[in-house]
Amino acid sequence: MTSDLLIIGAGPAGARAALRAKACGLSVLLVDENPDAGGQVWRPLPNTFSRRTDAPASAEAQDGDALRRELRQAGIECRFGHKVWNIGSDLRTDVIGPEGSVSWRPKAVLVATGTTERVVPFPGWTLPGVIGLAAATILLKSQNLLPGRRTVVAGSGPLLLAVANGILKAGGEVAAVVDLASRGEWVGTLPSLLGRPDLVRQGAAWQWKLRAAGVPVYYRHAIRSASQVDEGFAIRIGRVDAAGAPVEAPLVELYADAVAVGNGLVPGTDVTRLLRARHRFEGRLGGWIARSDEGGRTSVPGLYIAGDGAGIAGAAAAGAHGEIAALACALDLGTIDQVAYVRERAPLVAQWTRSARFGRAMAGLMALRGGSVEGIAPETIVCRCEDVTRAEIDAAVRDGARDVNQLKAWTRCGMGPCQGRTCGDVAGALVALQAGSREAAGCFTGRAPLRPVSLAEVAGPYTYADIPIPKAAPL
Repeated sequence: MTSDLLIIGAGPAGARAALRAKACGLSVLLVDENPDAGGQVWRPLPNTFSRRTDAPASAEAQDGDALRRELRQAGIECRFGHKVWNIGSDLRTDVIGPEGSVSWRPKAVLVATGTTERVVPFPGWTLPGVIGLAAATILLKSQNLLPGRRTVVAGSGPLLLAVANGILKAGGEVAAVVDLASRGEWVGTLPSLLGRPDLVRQGAAWQWKLRAAGVPVYYRHAIRSASQVDEGFAIRIGRVDAAGAPVEAPLVELYADAVAVGNGLVPGTDVTRLLRARHRFEGRLGGWIARSDEGGRTSVPGLYIAGDGAGIAGAAAAGAHGEIAALACALDLGTIDQVAYVRERAPLVAQWTRSARFGRAMAGLMALRGGSVEGIAPETIVCRCEDVTRAEIDAAVRDGARDVNQLKAWTRCGMGPCQGRTCGDVAGALVALQAGSREAAGCFTGRAPLRPVSLAEVAGPYTYADIPIPKAAPL
C-alpha cells in the first residue's frame, strides 16, 4: 500500500494531524494499536459497552466522540488494532493487524505515539495490585472498573487528582493521595493557568471533592515500600525533600487493596531511536526527545514528530502541534505552497503557545527528581522484565559499563518485552549518577521489533511447500 503520509498514533496529535493533512490534499493512513481513535486522553468505551443514559457524558468523552466523528466524516483511512513493529530506513513500515502481516511504503511518516508512564521503583512495586496511574485511568475510563475497593493514589502531577476523583466518582474509596510535590509547587503553577478558567474550576472542584470525602493528602511524601497483608497492602510512606530524597522522619502506614502510582511521563521515542534520528535530553520536557525543527521535521528525511512524543506539553497543545507538523509535511510534499503554509500555521502556533503554557508547567512538576533516584534501595527491582535490581545496575557501572546500552548487554536491563519503556528512564538516571550526566549515560538504542510479536504473526500462514529449496549443486 502506498500513501503520502502514514501517521502512527491516533491520539490528539495524530488525529488532528490526519485531519489537517487530508484537508491539505495528502493521502493519509492513520494507524493505532487501539480499537479506535482518542489515545489515552480520549479513550472510548469498548463497542460492546453501553454508556449510562442517566448520567451526562464527561467533557473528555464528548471531545473524544467529536474527534472520532470528524475522522469518519473526513473519510480518512484508519487502521485500528494494528501494531507497527518495524520501520526501515526507506520508511517501509511493517505492521501486524487482525488479517496478519502487511507492509506499507509511505512518502513520509509522522510519529505521534505520545508517552509512557514513569514509576520510580520501590520495594513492592512489582506486586499484583500495584498499577500505574495511566493504567488506573484506562480501567476507569474504558472499562468502568475500579483499581480496588480502597486505593492509595501516589506519585506526581495532575493525574493524581484525576485518578483520585475518578475513583470517588465510580464509587470507590481513596485511602490517601501521596504527592511528591509541595503545596507551594502547586501554587507556583497558577500563573500558567491564565486564560484557562476551565482548568482552574476543574482543579478546584477536584480538591473540594477530596476534602468532602475526607481523603487525606500527604504533600511532599513518597511511597517507601508496599507489602502484602492478607488480601491487601501495607503501604509505608515518608517525607521527602524538594529533590525527592527521603527525609528522616516517622513513617506513615496506610492500608489498601490497590495502589495506583506514577511519577510523570516519558516521551515515546521508539520509532525515532530505531531510525537513528538525533536526540537530546530535556528533563523538564520528559527526558530524551528527537531533535526537530518548528515543523516537526527530524534529522531523518521524511520523518516527522508531533505531540507529547516531541516534548510533553499536554493534550490541548498536542492537537495543534499535530496540525503544524501536517502542514510542514504538506509543504514538503508539494500539496500546499509557502504562502498557504505561513497563513495556516500562524493561528496554530498561537493556539499551541496558549495551551502549552499549562502543559509545560505540569511537565516540570512531573520531571524526574534526582533525590528520588538516589533514594532507590539497593535490593529494589528496577527492570521488572528481567528482575534487575538497583544493586546490580550500580555494580555494572562500577565494573565499567559506561552507558545504558553497555548496561543492557551486561545485565539484560531493558532487554525484556517492554524493551526499556518501563525501566529505561530510571536506569539511565542511575547510570548518570556515576557517568556524570544523562547525556553521558545515553538512551537505549532502538531495535525491532518495536512491540512484542510472534514468529507466527510475522511469517503468516505457510506450508513446507512454500519454502524455496535451492537446486542441488552439480557434481
